[in-house]
Amino acid sequence: MQTIVSRARPAYFQQVKDLLQLEADAIAAAAQSLDPDQVDQAVNLLLLCQGKVILTGVGKSGIVARKIAATLTSIGTSALYLHPVDALHGDLGVVSADDVVILLSNSGETDELLAMMPSLQQRQVPLIAIVGNLRSTLAQQSHVALGATVAREACPLNLAPTTSTTVALAIGDALAMTLVQIQGLTPEQFALNHPAGRLGKRLTLRVQDLMHSGQENPTISPQASWLAMVSAISEGGLGAVSVINDQGILLGVITDGDLRRAIERVDPTELASLAAIAVMTANPTTAHPQQLAYDALQVMENRPSQIAVLPVVDDQEQCIGMLRLHDLARSGLL
Repeated sequence: MQTIVSRARPAYFQQVKDLLQLEADAIAAAAQSLDPDQVDQAVNLLLLCQGKVILTGVGKSGIVARKIAATLTSIGTSALYLHPVDALHGDLGVVSADDVVILLSNSGETDELLAMMPSLQQRQVPLIAIVGNLRSTLAQQSHVALGATVAREACPLNLAPTTSTTVALAIGDALAMTLVQIQGLTPEQFALNHPAGRLGKRLTLRVQDLMHSGQENPTISPQASWLAMVSAISEGGLGAVSVINDQGILLGVITDGDLRRAIERVDPTELASLAAIAVMTANPTTAHPQQLAYDALQVMENRPSQIAVLPVVDDQEQCIGMLRLHDLARSGLL
């Protein structure tokens, strides 16, 4: 990390630290002041929701609402953000009685949200308000009101939404993660909604998705000559070749390094009689096609000397492919 050096640089660390502590203290205070019955009702409404969880808010509260909706969706709870202005001009049609609506407003008096209330109440949709003022109109007209009250904003002018939005977001995250705990979401289920991320790949990619098979995985017999070994390794371009018997059962593996070392130690006059069985590593470490690719990666790396390739065998020990460390790295598992 590069450091920018300037003359007479002022010390800002304490200011940043104090503001972070201010927001942390506000979250802690909100946790202590939340009404247990209201929290339980909110969680139950979300658990029993048969439709969508719809979040709405204006300005910075709207940005927080979008984030909470994204978090809920990522854990398998169908959620979306509804802009209040769009809602008032036709998009309220997306809301049904099977849904739950979460409204975010620091003041609890946001005009656009209050204008939505008659239509939401007419649809008999459960309403959860996350507000900074529990005496506000929005809080009074909702079925559940969660207090996101703060003593002051982190803004020196006490104007820009900072601490209040942080607390509202923390409450939304806490609700979402409570659902994770209650519903027993597994890492595998989480990964299904994150297939492109590193975690998703580690929990979903299988060896069979990355291995080289068929013509891309040349094999040789244990009696193959050193020229046949060289040809097979060159043909496959994998840096190795598998040695199999007549039934296709894996007997060993020969890497280009194995072959090079064998040729170095053998008398040139004996090269013609050098067979694969004398060069191969017998009973090598293998992978299974249904094995998680990330687990195969751990097998290749967590050892005194790395393995660059793994033969892939089925339940009958037949060689069906070859997995390279290079392919695992290229897939984004590292």
